[in-house]
Amino acid sequence: MKGKQAIQIPAFLCMFLVALLLSGLASSVRAEAPMVKTQTPGFYRMMLGQFEITAVSDGFTDLDVKLMRNVSEAKIKAQLDRNFASYPKMKTSVNAYLINTGSKLVLVDAGGGNSSGPSFGNLLRNMKAAGYEPAQIDAILITHMHRDHTGGLVDAGGKAVFPKATIYVDQAESSFWLSAENEAKAPAGGKSYFKMLRDVAAPYIAEGRWKTFSDSALPLEGVKALAIIGHTPGHSAFEVKSGNEVFLIIGDMIHSSAVQFAIPDAAISFDTDQKQAVKVRKALFKKAAEGRTLIGGMHIPFPGIGHIRAEGKDSYSWVPVDFSPLP
Repeated sequence: MKGKQAIQIPAFLCMFLVALLLSGLASSVRAEAPMVKTQTPGFYRMMLGQFEITAVSDGFTDLDVKLMRNVSEAKIKAQLDRNFASYPKMKTSVNAYLINTGSKLVLVDAGGGNSSGPSFGNLLRNMKAAGYEPAQIDAILITHMHRDHTGGLVDAGGKAVFPKATIYVDQAESSFWLSAENEAKAPAGGKSYFKMLRDVAAPYIAEGRWKTFSDSALPLEGVKALAIIGHTPGHSAFEVKSGNEVFLIIGDMIHSSAVQFAIPDAAISFDTDQKQAVKVRKALFKKAAEGRTLIGGMHIPFPGIGHIRAEGKDSYSWVPVDFSPLP
């Protein structure tokens, strides 16, 4: 029996097969696009009657569970686990809200700016991505004067960021934080905090653009202030109303949505009067759940807009707004 003959492959076909193999190997290496590693601009827009509301992200912060009060760490951990949230550092959003009434552009809170660390200070960038410039802001409502809500009022050089905006702050809030007497009585570590807030307010006070209010009245269409004292001496909520639609911005009534909706008795060490802060929170949650009020919160996961749903006695859950295109 004769041996098998070797199959002769033409040279041009060999070259073609080699090229095909090499191209396949190369494509397997280069097929995937490079990772972008950046997030989309942090803004979310909706309509409230005839008003346009834009939630704007300033960033986030990580809060240690040890800052929580009136609740055991075991219960905190259980709630964080239930909500697939991080532990022991709780990731907390920092939000602000733009209200365009058609005649005025109003900003509620100004973020942390350069004063609160590298995870803050995105307000201006995200606001511009949303189509607005600092010079267009007519008024800024401050829920309270903690630095993650006021630091963005000035730039790194201490100059006013918003060239024509009038700042509105509760009278008790402004008096407390701008008081030389309170600064003098503060512990050594707290004196610098008072000075920082005084420096934030200074350029606006110098230009006559720092105004205080002592009741619900504000010189702004469709917006009124509501006292929610406890977190700070003049902590304020702002009720925005257009037609029959209402949006209630509740400032720092919530710091950890995973914990404090289910356990509203949970306070945080930042509360000036923890007992009062808990009392006000429980009353507001009850009323908002019964009235199906649309809520906005500065430390609720971005965009921080949704409803509070009752889940039993003194326990609630958060129902975030669904993404929806504008009409």
